[in-house]
Amino acid sequence: MGSADERPGQAPVLTPGLASQPPTRCDVAIVGGGILGLAVARELLSRKPDMSLCVLEREQEVATHQTGHNSGVVHAGIYYTPGSLKARLCVQGARELYEYCNERGIPYEQCGKVIVATDASELQRLDELERRGKANRVQGLVRLDAQGIRALEPHAVGIAGLHSPATGIVSFPAVARSYAQDVAQAGGTVVGGCEVQAVSAGPRTVRLEHSHGATEAGHAIFCAGAWADRLAVAAGADPDPRIVPFRGAYLRLSPERRDLVRSLIYPVPDPTLPFLGVHLTKHIDGDILIGPTALLAGARDAYSLARIRPGDIRDTLAWPGSWRMFARWWRTGITEMRHAAVRAAFVRAAARYVPELRLRDVEPAFAGVRAQALARDGRLVDDFVFSATDRALHVRNAPSPAATSSLAIARHVVDHAQRAFDL
Repeated sequence: MGSADERPGQAPVLTPGLASQPPTRCDVAIVGGGILGLAVARELLSRKPDMSLCVLEREQEVATHQTGHNSGVVHAGIYYTPGSLKARLCVQGARELYEYCNERGIPYEQCGKVIVATDASELQRLDELERRGKANRVQGLVRLDAQGIRALEPHAVGIAGLHSPATGIVSFPAVARSYAQDVAQAGGTVVGGCEVQAVSAGPRTVRLEHSHGATEAGHAIFCAGAWADRLAVAAGADPDPRIVPFRGAYLRLSPERRDLVRSLIYPVPDPTLPFLGVHLTKHIDGDILIGPTALLAGARDAYSLARIRPGDIRDTLAWPGSWRMFARWWRTGITEMRHAAVRAAFVRAAARYVPELRLRDVEPAFAGVRAQALARDGRLVDDFVFSATDRALHVRNAPSPAATSSLAIARHVVDHAQRAFDL
């Protein structure tokens, strides 16, 4: 997809200030112009305003991949293991993101989220989510009974629930474009259409060969999303974990049925998986989205099912962790394939907690690709992962809530970079 907008198929929203050519030399190069790479660049320049810095983005526009193909939810921090990086950085990052949007005039809405348990077998997991949310200091978290669910979401049905009023929605591409403007205004260079193809570190610089030639940088920070593992290995890092792409397709409610959902309605997730299940989410543009599916993809940019890249498939199947994952989660895989192939099954999954939902109420929306890190032992890596090579740092896994946490993660990465590089 060439559009940087969050609504694929619409006219692209262009980022002001993008440069046409990268520098041949700079102090620091950031590889990846998604929301996280741009947040890291912005944070570095705020600390070191005299630094020469460039951001190299493989697509023509910033925020083209994971940043631009998601539901736009600002997570509050309910799901994550207390003490994990995800938990700490999400709660902190969400607060900072709202403050940033207020400062820049970026529209957002703290519309809240209701997590719904539909039967008694889910109550223990709901208890655990409540415990985690309170341990993570999520603001305003409230336990609901069936009547409480109905008061917030009149068309939802459940025996118990959790309400998170701090959860919200925003256009993450709009946030990323604002970050890119901050970088340019601070003296940094953001270049589109500049895919990094090779990495080699010398005693004083790291050389990045790309589609415009090469850039010699004193240090590099890789925030390359779906291509993070390949660039890390090219720089000399361990191949573990491997990025395995999962395609997540969304439906949307037809405009006349948007009244079925007021805010965000989520099921109680399986705590052993890093996916949150089929949910209904209000989008900042007014759409009500249903999804996503979680189908193993044939390409790292498989926004269309027809897009298949043999090299991506080969990388997935050659990784020992893939086969261990298949052996453990084959039943879940069959369910996801059914949801992807049979729209009625997909809708039924959401109708468990919004029973009035019917097949005729939905239409296709868009798809995104989750860059899921998969360990050699078959474990789906559920926390942020960072690693280092000569003169470089690598963000190896930055799944949701990375967009929510972007400002906080950027500070964490830059702290690490300053310790490692003596910047």
